Amino acid sequence: MALEELSEIAAARRIQRLSSHISPALTEPPQLQTEACSSRSRKLVVNGQALSLYMKGKHRDIQEKVHEFYNSRPDLQTPLEISKDDHRELCMRQLYALVREAGIRPFRYVADDPAKYFAIMEAVGGVDMSFGIKMGVQYSLWGGSVINLGTKKHRDKYFDGIDNLDYLGCFAMTELHHGSNVQGLQTTATFDPITDEFIIDTPHDGAIKWWIGNAAVHGKLATVFARLILPTHDTKGVSDMGVHAFIVPIRDMKTHQTLPGVEIQDCGQKVGLNGVDNGALRFRSVRIPRDNLLNRFGDVSRDGKYTSSLPTINKRFGATLGELVGGRVALAYSSVGVLKVSATIAIRYSLLRQQFGPPKQPEVSILDYQSQQHKLMPMLASTYAYHFATVYLVEKYSEMKKTNDEQLVADVHALSAGLKSYITSYTAKALSVCREACGGHGYAAVNRFGGLRNDHDIFQTFEGDNTVLLQQVAADLLKRYKEKFQGGTLTVTWSYLRESMSSYLAQPNPVTARWEGEDHLRDPKFQLDAFRYRTSRLLQSVAMRLKKHSKTLGTFGAWNRCLNHLLTLAESHIETVILAKFIEAVRKCPDPSARAGLKLVCDLYALDRIWNDIGTYRNVDYVAPNKAKAIHKLAEYLSFQVRNVAKELVDAFELPDHVTRAPIAMQADAYAQYTQVVGF
Repeated sequence: MALEELSEIAAARRIQRLSSHISPALTEPPQLQTEACSSRSRKLVVNGQALSLYMKGKHRDIQEKVHEFYNSRPDLQTPLEISKDDHRELCMRQLYALVREAGIRPFRYVADDPAKYFAIMEAVGGVDMSFGIKMGVQYSLWGGSVINLGTKKHRDKYFDGIDNLDYLGCFAMTELHHGSNVQGLQTTATFDPITDEFIIDTPHDGAIKWWIGNAAVHGKLATVFARLILPTHDTKGVSDMGVHAFIVPIRDMKTHQTLPGVEIQDCGQKVGLNGVDNGALRFRSVRIPRDNLLNRFGDVSRDGKYTSSLPTINKRFGATLGELVGGRVALAYSSVGVLKVSATIAIRYSLLRQQFGPPKQPEVSILDYQSQQHKLMPMLASTYAYHFATVYLVEKYSEMKKTNDEQLVADVHALSAGLKSYITSYTAKALSVCREACGGHGYAAVNRFGGLRNDHDIFQTFEGDNTVLLQQVAADLLKRYKEKFQGGTLTVTWSYLRESMSSYLAQPNPVTARWEGEDHLRDPKFQLDAFRYRTSRLLQSVAMRLKKHSKTLGTFGAWNRCLNHLLTLAESHIETVILAKFIEAVRKCPDPSARAGLKLVCDLYALDRIWNDIGTYRNVDYVAPNKAKAIHKLAEYLSFQVRNVAKELVDAFELPDHVTRAPIAMQADAYAQYTQVVGF
């Protein structure tokens, strides 16, 4: 359908809408079936234990087992000051201990119970983030590539060795010249029909595998992503079949010496995560058996013929990367874990710390200051929102692994890209806010903000640069937009676009735009409608801009001209998904007291986001001036209310002192413990 026709339809809808506005059908908000949220006289009491049980779910026991094991082993706890080399060896010992002493075997859950695997990963990251990433390299990336991209013969040969850590491995995708553009990788794997082998080559310095975890010290094998080159009998002589994955031994299994043709260098000291041994790999005519091709999506026969169930290079490439989205799921989930720790430290300290007060009165907690509440209470609400969003993501990912449904694969791919990008970017900024909120004491390394910030910073880059991932989300939204007007189906996460593109794009109702009542503003329908309206307008407007600019600039030029608009669209969509899942989680919470606490932080999350983008709503008169003021005023009041139950809300994360490990956040006599740290 042409955009001109859509404009005519929209105009007709506006006329119909305006005629309904003139009718005196509604002058006051309807009676909404919401919780009794406007009663400000009643003190909110949150059952922290019930809330914690609801948050932790069925994998609470395995996380407690991890925490208790490492808390009982001082020799496996990472000291504040440690050299790069010692940190690497400690992380290796931590991983060995998890598997061989604690008896926890994460690899067994990677495919069969991803939710349990991610729960273990979150707990392990609480011990040491480098440890969590090293475990992820071994099991999610190296192990995951073998079982997801290979076939039964690979699983039978490698599974036990990966599981018990005999086969320590790497995931060699990124190159010096190519990171995000995986299809542009330059490493080659040329088939030799005479010897029935592939020859792995690094053709130039730009093709050196770079930032490869486990490569510098501990890895023995690597999944190497390379262009599969087949000899042909035509004038070209060879055929490039695109990027495939190959298992390449890099060190001797017994002596641990580097194998012939393999060159390994150490990437050295990093900003953070120095317990992970990142290295660089160069291959000089390294020969591997034909069976080392991970051949789930494409195979080469003994006589050099290529076969695949997928018809094109792009289809095979998409299927290959689709099987690797688990890394993005893990990072989004782990980033929420980091946010929980940093918010817990900052809020516990803010409850303890007292500064100034009324004349001749005791000093007050710094969390009683509106400015401190403004910094930390929306952050606490966001932490809860992201928790439920990533729980939903893990559920969808687990379902995808079981069903391999094509629509679900596409849904999870875009959702994991969006949540990984959005949440890791938010957490990176929140870590600096938490440090600042704790003043000078937040600058002490022992109170962890510096280490957490440095270790987490790379989350914004690996497993997909955040800006690139948001563009994938925007591209997917535009694809859905096109399908909507061609009668295509929409997956569950995107289904709201079907209604929103019809109803939300009409002229805003001038009556509802002026409703200011608290019950209305805290109604989930109003909140979700506002989020969806914003996303729908952004989607329609960017589609029209792309069409306009593509006529003169071409597709690539038009995309670049509209890039910031596209990124805003992607973020708006992800915020909509997050709020929808948060509202659903509130509704499903079985304990009334815990549900009331969740409703409070959900309302704060929604109204704070609306206020932060109030200009968008005012520009189209979706929100009248007085309503905008009411939203701001209510958001401030909700921050105050959240402050009153902040202790219960952070305690529900179940992060005891031996997990947060920051003296300023110790729940018993924090100042005494802090002074002991510095030697008094």
